[in-house]
Amino acid sequence: MPNETNTNRRTAIVTGGSRGLGRSTVLALARRGVNSIFTFHSNRAAADEVVAAVEKAGAKGKALQLDMTNVRTFDDFVVNVKPTLATLGVERFDYLVNNAGTSLHKNFADTTEADLDQIFNVHFKGVFFLTQKLLPLINDGGRIINISTGLTRFSAPGLSAYASIRSAVETLTRYLAKELGPRGITVNTVAPGAIATDFSGGIVRDNPEVNKRVAEWTALGRAGLPEDIGPMIAALLSDENRWVNAQRIEVSGGMAL
Repeated sequence: MPNETNTNRRTAIVTGGSRGLGRSTVLALARRGVNSIFTFHSNRAAADEVVAAVEKAGAKGKALQLDMTNVRTFDDFVVNVKPTLATLGVERFDYLVNNAGTSLHKNFADTTEADLDQIFNVHFKGVFFLTQKLLPLINDGGRIINISTGLTRFSAPGLSAYASIRSAVETLTRYLAKELGPRGITVNTVAPGAIATDFSGGIVRDNPEVNKRVAEWTALGRAGLPEDIGPMIAALLSDENRWVNAQRIEVSGGMAL
């Protein structure tokens, strides 16, 4: 694939691609010869670093700003996607990875309506309507991956709102797979376990006690890394996995078995 022209390359849209799992996904796709449009919320410098890394890997990357909590901006985002695709030599894209997200660590009794709305808007409403608005631009035979969490299978204190809304995305995945099947579009969920990134304030990455506890809960004996997730997503998007559909695939190293 690295020797293919841009018009023959596959193209992905990845939300939240400037950091963490999204960054790992964009770079893993680049190594497979896939061009990407990825979104960032506010850190343009980090996004520019990802663009440079994609180009170094031999692909092309374009960064667009997007606030996943503000559905009213999605029409303008799609308007911007169209000419951005043209700069990559295509009119439509092949892969959508709904990755962007935020965390919420609050006990059920302390969670406010504003807390719940924030998580809902990013992880469900945003995913629902961004996917809907991008459907006319995704190629038939394309792929959609929604990111969830291992916390929909096992539980931990203070994560009831976050995990419950991620569960809604897993249900949405199955319904989308059914409705988009006639177009040959597959839809799957990838559910990472605890990963050492800046997510949740970097608690798994930067807190030795938390990192140790995660390692003890995990069959493979360590916390996950972004590089454990991005290449898996890139592989799932490939033609070799074209018959995988409507599945929840946990990528956690065997947490809470």
